[in-house]
Amino acid sequence: MSLPRRADRPEEQPEPERSTISGIPYQPLYTPADVDLDYDRDLGDPGRYPFTRGVYETMYRGKPWTMRQFAGFGTAEETNRRFRYLLDHGQTGLSTAFDMPTLMGYDSDHARSLGEVGREGVAVDTLADMEDLFAGIPLDRVTTSMTVNAPAAIVLAQYVCVAERQGIPPEALGGTIQADILKEYIAQKEWIFPPEPSMRLMVDMIEWCTETLPRWHPISISGYHIREAGATAAQELAFTLADGFAYVEACRERGMDIDDFAPRLSFFFNAHIDFFEEIAKYRAARRIWARELRERYGATRERSLLMRFHTQTAGVSLTAQQPEVNIVRTALEALAAVLGGTQSLHTNSYDEALALPTEGAARLALRTQQVIAHETGVIHSADPLGGSWLVESMTDRLEREAYDYFERIERLGGVVAALNENFFQREIAEASYRYQQEVEDGRRLVVGVNSHTSEDDDQVEILRISPDVERRQKDRLNGVRGRRDAAAVQASLERLEADAATDRNVMPALVDCARAYASEGEICDALRAVWGVYRETPVF
Repeated sequence: MSLPRRADRPEEQPEPERSTISGIPYQPLYTPADVDLDYDRDLGDPGRYPFTRGVYETMYRGKPWTMRQFAGFGTAEETNRRFRYLLDHGQTGLSTAFDMPTLMGYDSDHARSLGEVGREGVAVDTLADMEDLFAGIPLDRVTTSMTVNAPAAIVLAQYVCVAERQGIPPEALGGTIQADILKEYIAQKEWIFPPEPSMRLMVDMIEWCTETLPRWHPISISGYHIREAGATAAQELAFTLADGFAYVEACRERGMDIDDFAPRLSFFFNAHIDFFEEIAKYRAARRIWARELRERYGATRERSLLMRFHTQTAGVSLTAQQPEVNIVRTALEALAAVLGGTQSLHTNSYDEALALPTEGAARLALRTQQVIAHETGVIHSADPLGGSWLVESMTDRLEREAYDYFERIERLGGVVAALNENFFQREIAEASYRYQQEVEDGRRLVVGVNSHTSEDDDQVEILRISPDVERRQKDRLNGVRGRRDAAAVQASLERLEADAATDRNVMPALVDCARAYASEGEICDALRAVWGVYRETPVF
């Protein structure tokens, strides 16, 4: 019998951390002394203020969460086939990933797009690509989520035009576009314009959707990428909600009634591996949002107080080592999201630390959700962990930490001012460094990485994007440019520049640009000419 290698001998391991991955200490035992709850004030029944226990009375007994697997790679035709594959296997909503050039507002033939076209999502240059992306998919019978931020208004305009060509009116469209530009400056770094005009564009889109797309969520305020950048659960909670409050305040400054637009705001959270901390985070988020919308911003409609959110399991928790173990991680993270009351869920594929998911890996990730929904029994009672002394104590702790951050952000002058001070970036960098030190020191164990390692990790098949995708996409773009009405394109771009230079809502002009088959790069260049571009001050 062989002895375990030295790194695996328990007597030589450092003392393990007995805290959440965010640093909240776990007590050996939780008792009623650890919570101070007034049921009606702090919890309430599911579907009732303050919505700690869930936004709907019956939760999943009434309707399971939407199973919305993220998909997008290569060309629009290839992603359309993946959409159909997932729908055929029981997915109940579409979720679209775009490639880096699309996310950054460059056409596929731009010099900065070289080597990136179709690599980490689908390439979309013009309305023609969007038409192929949703070909044969009735947009009035499926909800669509689109993960794009700086050029979100452009992509939404294209989507509305696709529906128009299907004979579907805007008011019949349901779905969400991420559009949360503030978290780009905080964490994900995919921006185009400076914060001030970016916020103006966001308010334009929210205002236009409120008037034109009543079933559409014009923003998904996203903590997911904040957490992926290394934030703690408390930071994800606080920074996401602070961004949400900033959008609310910007819309009210425009003169919008909060009860008109607040019901269409949605959120997007991470489901990390620390089980109870994640469940507590979602419960605290609902309670804080409901309280602040009612007490600070004066919302009176109950729907305005509901925090409805999508969840994705933590990409940052996936490991390239022993990738099959990621199936276990994802299942536990998904279960935490369900027990925490999510309305929509994406489960990561086990191979995503290596590449975009293969079809088989994506199907298995979807099956993970289906097992939770149909075999575990956890859907039959709303908030089954409500009243747990551990969960309630942690919910209160995260809420307190969130309010501490709100006060610090307010002292700095608000979210945009704090961005300019690099406050968020420093806080996340410090949290990320602390966690990485715990892993490297062996105080925080990660199976396959610094614990239970193997010298011969199993090799898995990965999805490879052919270099030919880029050539084909460039040819397609050139073909569209050759067929379209050049005068109509130029007129639409000139109107857009004129509107951007005034206080007129730019969404109607963006729809005109999309109809004329102006490319995303051309549209962004028109806006860059008016608003300029953003350069970040590095944080070390």
